Amino acid sequence: MKLYFHPASTTCRPIMLFAAENGITLDTELVDLFTGAQYQPSYEAVNPNHLVPVLQDGDFRLTESSTILKYIADKAGSPLYPKDLRERARVNERMDWVNTQLCRDLAYGLVYPQILPNHKRRSDEAQDATVQWGKERTQGWLKILDEHILGAKNAYMCGDAMTIADYFASAFVSLAEVTGSDFSAYPNVKRWLGRMKSLKNWKQVNETIDGFAASLKSNPMVAA
Repeated sequence: MKLYFHPASTTCRPIMLFAAENGITLDTELVDLFTGAQYQPSYEAVNPNHLVPVLQDGDFRLTESSTILKYIADKAGSPLYPKDLRERARVNERMDWVNTQLCRDLAYGLVYPQILPNHKRRSDEAQDATVQWGKERTQGWLKILDEHILGAKNAYMCGDAMTIADYFASAFVSLAEVTGSDFSAYPNVKRWLGRMKSLKNWKQVNETIDGFAASLKSNPMVAA
């Protein structure tokens, strides 16, 4: 299996971490998002959405991070994507929640407009309004994650056992740290994220985004 990826990508890191932690070999091809490689005709032929990741498995091609993660887990027969109907539905639900709720406001409302020039709004007024809206919405989702999805009892997104939902969610939640968020207001989130960060391959998989975050430390940013 071949993965088109970029190591800083929030949507690529869950796949890379899952593969590394579970001994799954992926051939990789770097798509340099910072030089616009995703817009070149050669990559447009791979993914006309101009996005990463893309998984190529023989003559079968998949886009969308959540789907790729599920496919790889299923192909490997991983217990982290359970076969039981209700257990699997819960995993799917959590991953959909990250995609349709948390990601929209945390990534595209709060973080990306502050760290990526192509996401910054044209006027200061529009920029401030976008970031403040993103902050308020992100805080609401983090509160739900802290109090209802994790709570004081759950070690992981779906209960006592780790699943691919944890791999997926941890990349998006940790993205908030780029803006200086420390999750002190969300102790259950902080506890869970610390557990994910203890995985042996976390540091290696996240070294590019961590380095990028370090380069931005002198920039004043709005945290969650």
